[in-house]
Parts: sequence; structure tokens; C-alpha cells
Amino acid sequence: MMNKSGHPHGMRHPHGLGKPIDYNENPYIVIWEVTRACQLKCVHCRADAQLQADPRELTTAEGLKLIDNIYEMNNPMLVFTGGDCLMREDLFDLADYAVKKGMRVSMTPSATANVTKEKMERAKEVGLSRWGLSLDGPTPEIHDHFRGTPGSFDLTLEKIQYLNELNMPLQINTVISRYNYDHLEEMAQLVGELGAVMWYIFLLVPTGRGQMDDCISPAEHEKVFRWLYELSKTAPYDIKTTAAQHYRRVVLQQKAREHLIEKGDINYSDTMTMDQTRMMDGLKRAPKGVNDGNGFAFVSHIGDVVPSGLLPIVAGNIRETPLAEIYRESKVFKDLRQPDNYKGKCGVCEYNKICGGSRSRTYAVTGDYMESEPFCLYIPEAMRHKETTV
Repeated sequence: MMNKSGHPHGMRHPHGLGKPIDYNENPYIVIWEVTRACQLKCVHCRADAQLQADPRELTTAEGLKLIDNIYEMNNPMLVFTGGDCLMREDLFDLADYAVKKGMRVSMTPSATANVTKEKMERAKEVGLSRWGLSLDGPTPEIHDHFRGTPGSFDLTLEKIQYLNELNMPLQINTVISRYNYDHLEEMAQLVGELGAVMWYIFLLVPTGRGQMDDCISPAEHEKVFRWLYELSKTAPYDIKTTAAQHYRRVVLQQKAREHLIEKGDINYSDTMTMDQTRMMDGLKRAPKGVNDGNGFAFVSHIGDVVPSGLLPIVAGNIRETPLAEIYRESKVFKDLRQPDNYKGKCGVCEYNKICGGSRSRTYAVTGDYMESEPFCLYIPEAMRHKETTV
């Protein structure tokens, strides 16, 4: 996904230093699940969150060492998540330490009674760059059912009001599923009315409490992506997607259509070559998409390192092996950084280096993280050519 300045997410250093990131060496972003303690019971929860903290959680000292290790990997973005990250008592000490090192830090707490105005003020003092709060429906009925907690919708709006009063940037996270698919127009309007700077869209991955029946269909994925692209032209906020890598393909396809229509070429195809896409939207190179294990790493509450929170294959533990070594040398991470080795159509797709499909969803559905994205309708050019010559 490209931001409104025309630069693709995942290509340059997060601090804008202009240095390209080699994803074989360093991630663009690291998510640290600081705790699994949480008061909500969300139907999609990958973490199977619990009311009490796990006694095996990383200690403060281990957390500070982890932050040092992350910083040394070309200083990627760092996100504190959970469970509910605010249920960790030393959270702001950890954040303060990271921010003072020059790291860009944000967090995604659950909208519970733990989110007080005092804690928001503390976060602002520390220098947390953004708060992400989840809103999964435009009404209490939809959101509260999805979050498994009555009153969660109203509480979330209250917390958002606090953030706006403090002039803190707001990111709204939404999981698109059967629960809210028919209400996305209302959601988009609400996100704007609430003053969000970013709408962060997650396409449901059937893992943890999330189930296959709750996922929208491949055709509905495509419809959502095309709608999001049109919305991105006029929305007062940026739109970013997770577990929706094929949105990048749709963005390029739509831009290709517009580019060729503008030129008066009525015989345009659905796709463009990578050389053609480099010339679009002011891009000097094809966008390089972050994917599970490829520019992205997730550290669990007990130090396990996985390609993402939704792809639960443990590649190592930071208590035993440095994060950099796990990220650079483990088999699963190295496999995931070889999109040409993906199986089926993902392996031959001309978009596999900017898309690659959701490796998490692929694993959840097929049990093989190298298989093809099961919720993508697109047929690559190579396969279309093969079909016409048989």
C-alpha cells in the first residue's frame, strides 16, 4: 500500500533517512506482544488472551535487552501489542527507554477501563508516536459482539475522545469479516468523523478464535480491495492493510487501468509489467511489500520469535538466540523471503514480490506457509499464457 505522498510502505527507513532496507538482514517493523493479559474476549483473537499475565513473560531487564537488539537491526519501527499491552505495569518505562534511543514506537491497547486519560497523557509525555484502537463495527451491536464484551463500543468512543482532546494521532484498527462486511461504508464514515489519521484494515485470518466461516469469500476480498482503493482517493485518512497483501496488486491494477484510460488506450489489459508500474504514480521502483517474515517479525510474551502473530511457527527464542540471528538465519524466515519458491500460482505470479499473498492465511488454511494464497482470485499472466497454448 502506498501512502499519500506516493511512497510505498516498507521501502525506506521509518525515520526517513532514505536508506533502503534489505529485508534479508533487517525487518521494517517488529511487533512485541508484551503480555497476553486482556479483559476482552474477541471472537477473532489469535492470542487466546487471558485475564491474568503469564508468569513466564519477559522481565523488564529482558525487555530492555530486546529493545537494544531491535534497535541494532537498523532501528525498525516497534509496536507494543498484547493481549492488552496496558496491563503490563512497566510498559511506559519500556516505551520511554525505546523512544530515548531514537526509536519510533507505537502501541495498540485494548479499549478497556485500563485506558485512562492519565495513561494517555503519560504516553504523550513519553513520546509514543501513535495510539491504535480497535473498532470493528459502526454500531454497538456489531462491535460488542465481535469483541465479546458488552459496552466495548461506547468505551472505545470515549477513549478516542480522550485522544482527540490530547491531540494525539489516532489509528483505528478494523478486522473485516462476516460480522461487518455489509457495514463498511458506515465504518469508513465513522473513522473520518472520529478524526483518525490512519484506518488500519485487517482481513480475518482463521486462526486462534477466528474461524473459516467468519472469513469473507475470495470474491468479497476483491470487492473490498477495489472499494478501499476508491475510498483512498478521497478519505481524510490514510489506509493500510494487514493480511491483505493482494490489495497491493489491486492498487497497481487499478492505477494501470486509469493510466491507460487516460492515454486513450482502449485495449488495456488487467495487468502491467513491473517496468510499467515503476513509471506510475511517480514511483522510481516497484513497491516492495512487507510480508510475514519478510520485513516483519513478531516476538511473543515469552520471547518466541515467529514470522507474524498469525503465523505461529516458532523460529527461535530471544532468551536463547539473538533476534537478529533468528530473523536472518532461521529456515522459516529464509523460506518466506523467497517468493519465487512459493507453490502454485503465487510462485509464478508477476506480483509475488510486492504481494506474495498472506502467508498467515495460507498456513492457517492449508498448513503449508509456502502454498498459494487461498483467498485470491487472480490468475497470473504465466498461467493464462499456459492455458491458451495447451
